[in-house]
Amino acid sequence: MSSTHSSTDAGSDPYVPGHGDRSFDVLHYDLSLVYKVDSNRLDGDATLRCRAAGDTDVLHLDLHALRPQKVLVDGRPQKVTHHKDRIVLKHPVRAGEEFEIRVRYSGKPKPVPSRLHGSTGWEELADGVIVAAQPHGAPSWYPCNDRPDNKATYSLAVAVPPGYHVATAGEQTGTRRSGATVTWCSEQAVPMPTYLATVQIGRYEVTEQRDAPIPVRTIAPPQQDAEEFAASFGRQPEMIRFFARLFGPYPFLSYTAVITEDELEIPLESQGLSTFGQNFVDSDWEAVRLVAHEISHQWFGNAVTLARWQDIWLHEGFACYSEWLWAEESGVSTVQEQVDEHHAKLAGLPQDLLLADPGAALMFDDRIYKRGALTAHALRVRVGDAAFFEILQSWIAENSGGNVTTEMFREHAQRVAGEDLEGLFTPWLDALELPPCPRGIRA
Repeated sequence: MSSTHSSTDAGSDPYVPGHGDRSFDVLHYDLSLVYKVDSNRLDGDATLRCRAAGDTDVLHLDLHALRPQKVLVDGRPQKVTHHKDRIVLKHPVRAGEEFEIRVRYSGKPKPVPSRLHGSTGWEELADGVIVAAQPHGAPSWYPCNDRPDNKATYSLAVAVPPGYHVATAGEQTGTRRSGATVTWCSEQAVPMPTYLATVQIGRYEVTEQRDAPIPVRTIAPPQQDAEEFAASFGRQPEMIRFFARLFGPYPFLSYTAVITEDELEIPLESQGLSTFGQNFVDSDWEAVRLVAHEISHQWFGNAVTLARWQDIWLHEGFACYSEWLWAEESGVSTVQEQVDEHHAKLAGLPQDLLLADPGAALMFDDRIYKRGALTAHALRVRVGDAAFFEILQSWIAENSGGNVTTEMFREHAQRVAGEDLEGLFTPWLDALELPPCPRGIRA
């Protein structure tokens, strides 16, 4: 059969070129890993249940720095070409056909480098591992179809030496001891994009936190500063209750915060789990706001996920605005004070960022976060509190588990508000110049 598969690079997201294959979708990942902490050695066995989007005789999987030893499609061995960190499988499939890819692989995992985004993915700590894959680091530890719009369910088993705790983006289903390893098993039943899958390994203790609508836990090294912990991570159940009141029910079965012994520059987002450095156990607002920020991502980014990286403001703008909402709820400042402060700061910065399509080099620029939050506030000022929070709650409810674009949000907001809002959205999303500061919320 002749191939109808187009170039993967041509079909991939221009913000993260070379990742992902649109000729098929992965429906479920079953990952079995054995990890030696002292030597950073990973042995993996991955089974991917897939569905073809079109007729093709070439399938691509993303895998970085790890070598596939054996690849089977529906149980049949395949000839494998491992070129530019990509596995190419020569096996014809037809549109709509379901098939299974199994990859046995091994090596020393390391982050995936990028000139624009830095290195992301599997990273060794002094005594453990963190995985922070946004936007392109998932191939550092498992073979995948690395596209944010290909959500899949996951089964994960991670074998490590005794004495280590394994936390993943999923619900733990048990542990088993076998010889010199302990295997930690988990399931993620809510479809998840590749970049939100994670494994965290360390010598941790678990603190279960009460008074939240779902189980909330913090996994951290022993001997936290009790006062600083209470003022930051101790308020996570309160934050979850507050955001659930504003945005709708918490979208997953539990929430976990992992605190590493190492210091980290920024927190790291995963589905149902966030990772922080020890330096964030602090009562200072700059630490507390990021605890709130990562929790709000469970609604904006994880339950409802961008289809294209250009729409990153839909994640970061609303997560930043959630910080300001929590600031007001917790008595730090009013939302309007945060709006005034950050609008003034943005006004003094270069006006060269297009929020709806900032380009790969600026996709994580802090101006995305702040201008995105200001856009949210401008919408709130325009339509009033009742319509604004109805827009957000229905946005989450209608799109949870799916992928979205800026165009979809614009249409949704106008439909729910019952008015034409393009005069508001166009200057905030489609123009470079910063619009005037929004003020005066209608009840």
